[in-house]
Amino acid sequence: MTSAPSRRTRFPILLAASVVALMCSTGSATTPLDDSTPPPHRHDGATTHHSFEDVQHWVEVFDDPARDAWQKPAEVVQALRIRPGMRIADLGAGTGYFIRYLSAAVAENGTVFAIEVEPNLLVHLRQRAETERTRNVVPMLASADNPRLPGGMIDCVLIVDTLHHIDDRVDYLRRLRHALRRDGRVAVIDFKKDAAVTVGPPLEHRLDREQVVAEFRRAGYQLVDAPQMLPYQYFLIFR
Repeated sequence: MTSAPSRRTRFPILLAASVVALMCSTGSATTPLDDSTPPPHRHDGATTHHSFEDVQHWVEVFDDPARDAWQKPAEVVQALRIRPGMRIADLGAGTGYFIRYLSAAVAENGTVFAIEVEPNLLVHLRQRAETERTRNVVPMLASADNPRLPGGMIDCVLIVDTLHHIDDRVDYLRRLRHALRRDGRVAVIDFKKDAAVTVGPPLEHRLDREQVVAEFRRAGYQLVDAPQMLPYQYFLIFR
């Protein structure tokens, strides 16, 4: 995604990178961050909906080589502390920008679920997995209001540039909890709601960081980390 993606489709799971939203569990105790910001008024509807049927267009946007300089996919995946054998979900995987990095991190005995609601993107994800020989990648068609992930199996969910496409996010996030292992985590990467950040979707389509934290809290999560490595996006990890 160059001038960056606003991502992925009417997705209660969609992208642009998708969707880097993660720091997987490491088996060690994690101390929640201080988060005393009062929750805003209830508003958890999508800020924008797009069609993602035109796969070639979104390939040019999401997989633009210039994106690597600011999205830092290798560094993001490293920050997630993914171990071989883990089960990772890229929620709103889009064109699969993060897939090969996640696939390498979980190794042959791990699994990456590439989750999309747009059938055309799902076909592309399957073809990409075959071309890149990432045999541990499993493309999955989700519903707009349900990720359709197996219960209690997922170590980490990555959500990159996708959260603002999801309606009824608090309910959706509560539903997502059922897919997580006991120590599972959800990582969100999305564009800062800051007029100075000119990369990304229009300002009115972005979600304020504090609103995201408040919605996750209402859904029963704790903010446990917030890596400061991305120039245009916040990176939040919840447990």
